[in-house]
Amino acid sequence: MKKPELLIPAGSLEVLKTAVVFGADAVYIGGEAFGLRAKAKNFSKKEMRQGIAFAHEHGVKVYVTANILAHNRDLSEAETYFRELGELKPDGLIIADPGIFLLAGRYCPQIERHISTQANNTNYQTFRFWYELGAKRVVSARELSLEEIKEIRANIPEDMEIESFIHGAMCISYSGRCLLSHYFTGRDANQGACTHPCRWKYAVMEEKRPGEYLPVYENERGTYIFNSKDLCMIEHIPDLMEAGIDSFKVEGRMKTALYVATVARTYRKAIDDYLASPEKYQENMAWYKSQIASCTYRQFTTGFFYGKTDETSQIYDSNTYVKEYTYLGSVEDVTKDGACVIEQKNKFSAGEEIEIMKPDGRNILTRVLAIADENGVNMESAPHPKQTLFVTLKDRPEQYDILRRQEKEKH
Repeated sequence: MKKPELLIPAGSLEVLKTAVVFGADAVYIGGEAFGLRAKAKNFSKKEMRQGIAFAHEHGVKVYVTANILAHNRDLSEAETYFRELGELKPDGLIIADPGIFLLAGRYCPQIERHISTQANNTNYQTFRFWYELGAKRVVSARELSLEEIKEIRANIPEDMEIESFIHGAMCISYSGRCLLSHYFTGRDANQGACTHPCRWKYAVMEEKRPGEYLPVYENERGTYIFNSKDLCMIEHIPDLMEAGIDSFKVEGRMKTALYVATVARTYRKAIDDYLASPEKYQENMAWYKSQIASCTYRQFTTGFFYGKTDETSQIYDSNTYVKEYTYLGSVEDVTKDGACVIEQKNKFSAGEEIEIMKPDGRNILTRVLAIADENGVNMESAPHPKQTLFVTLKDRPEQYDILRRQEKEKH
């Protein structure tokens, strides 16, 4: 059985390096234009060059998103952008708009073109259409079942690839094409500026009673009627592979390095275990589930993979995440005396017990012995995010390890 690609999101150079080290076969990133995550940090040209070089040194591919639905005003800038990408040499471009697709083929023809889920790819004729225009890969619409994907696989050329989302946040709108954000805030989801109004509270108003707002209840459970659970297919790797999916895609270019490390490491082990032995995969299932549950998430669903969804796919009583761990920082370097250098992400203190999360699957419980700032001044705690710190731990970490703290209660 063909080994699927594990495709992991990266919203910054730091997260890209984490994804690579923690098991990604490929990463997808956004530049400063033409991607659908305007609020993500995204990559400058310099960072993109560094990220592509780092990934390629580790045998990992990089795909760049250019999946906005373009207006006339976008087209002249697109020419310049694709010429620059031609120089940077990523491995693929993720595109939704046919006009942008043609421009990419004209100005950087040596780079593979992949068709974004935003293009509503729901049948094998659509896949064939894009293949005949020069696309190497199509991202299946999230509304497809595994049976439908299997049928697509049987009716497209062997060298055409199918990419499918297998983990992460779900969108309430068809193939992610939502108008709510633009309607409420003027920020267009299809131009990369979604404000996620599907997570807000809603009420209804009867037209003859203006000003009387009635909360929308569903079996008295609450008012978050658009709030989907998160997709998680960690228990269904065999079914995904049997369907003929070439690339397993994780959603989340706005996620932290801790989230990316956790998901990448878990799916990497699950895929490798299954290919080594289906029995080994089943034996380790409790570990996979415990690791995925340590991520920040909104309860889990299998989405549309096993047929149409029902009321159990939504969360009616809350719009909050489950959070079991707090991300403290990634180890950027280790000094000769064993202190690790991190850019601090959340507050922690000397004397605390924290975990060192390692790419090989180990989680080492350790203690913070000392914290010092860039000037060598000792600190009792680290209250300021983004401060560079030198942290001495009971156990010596390695570069790219993740530091995290387990929370006493779920939030």
